[in-house]
Amino acid sequence: MQLVIERGELLRALGHVTSVVERRTTIPILSNVLLKTSERALQFKATDLEREVSDAAPADISQPGAVTVPAHMLHDIVRKLPDGAQVELKRDPEKERLTLRSGQSRFQLQTLAPEDFPDLAAGEFGHTFALAAEDLKRLIDKTRFAISTEETRYYLNGIYLHAAQRGKEQTLRAVATDGHRLAQAELPAPKGSSGMPGIILPRKTVHELHRLIEDSGDTVSIGVSPAKARFEIGTITLTSKLIDGTFPDYGRVIPKANDKKLKVSNAEFVSAVDRVSTIASERGRAVKLNISADKLVLSVNNPEGGSATEEISAEYDSTPLEIGFNARYLLDIAGQLESETAQFQLADPGSPTMVKDDGDEGALYVLMPMRV
Repeated sequence: MQLVIERGELLRALGHVTSVVERRTTIPILSNVLLKTSERALQFKATDLEREVSDAAPADISQPGAVTVPAHMLHDIVRKLPDGAQVELKRDPEKERLTLRSGQSRFQLQTLAPEDFPDLAAGEFGHTFALAAEDLKRLIDKTRFAISTEETRYYLNGIYLHAAQRGKEQTLRAVATDGHRLAQAELPAPKGSSGMPGIILPRKTVHELHRLIEDSGDTVSIGVSPAKARFEIGTITLTSKLIDGTFPDYGRVIPKANDKKLKVSNAEFVSAVDRVSTIASERGRAVKLNISADKLVLSVNNPEGGSATEEISAEYDSTPLEIGFNARYLLDIAGQLESETAQFQLADPGSPTMVKDDGDEGALYVLMPMRV
């Protein structure tokens, strides 16, 4: 294999694929990136056996071939080369080395056989559809904060993506929950998603996907099978195994009869929660909401640190209510609201509370109360 590639293109593609490479692994080839030539491009592939990312970059190829080299080391070398530099890559099969030349710099990297590189992308995808990158990012942003990190309930360690129905409208819905809070977001079902199996995208895949579409204006092509999902963003392809489990019937925890409605300025509410929770204990993080006619008093009582209260104006015309929540959870949910007003639908101090977003009908949040 021998080729010349521009440093910026090489760095861009390596940046996309190396983030799935574990820095410590017991399988040596998983530390490597697969470089393989096609007609006028260099193909890149990296995997951790759960996720696989591939990309391509234009290159001037004089001798086709394939090789695997240490991913993070190659990325670090290319990152330190000057902007606009031309990089020559040449494989010496006898010495099992890849030589990298750029200007007066010369590096020799150890290689492993490309035939031994694992392939995750095999298999058919029964459902394929397309989503605007910003729509997919929105589904992820509004739900990923509620993904559970508790490994024993592994089926909650991801986002549940599935076809759903709101009224007469078919939707594509994302749900995440950790048992303390639930986040749900949806959008009109894209063509091809109807009837797709419900899939649980693992937490690592969710974060990787969010990173890859962060600044993308592209349309994302999505393929779904019962065991895997594939996301194509421009030249980048992310393939991931799915969590093999059953997501719980989340509809049962969404309250239907919460008749007490509280409306507050979201910005005022966030600031007040943030201020009073300063003295909350790290373990408890409990904030008490004392709700009465047109008034909300937030308070924290920490026997070791003191107490704090703050009053903000509110719209409320039901019987007075005292209820406690985890401050971090309140801030996480409030941070997702697009409207200026936060709308809480409450029942009693021991029942789940629902938070709606006036700026997005497809989003809702459920929060379990705390004893305070």
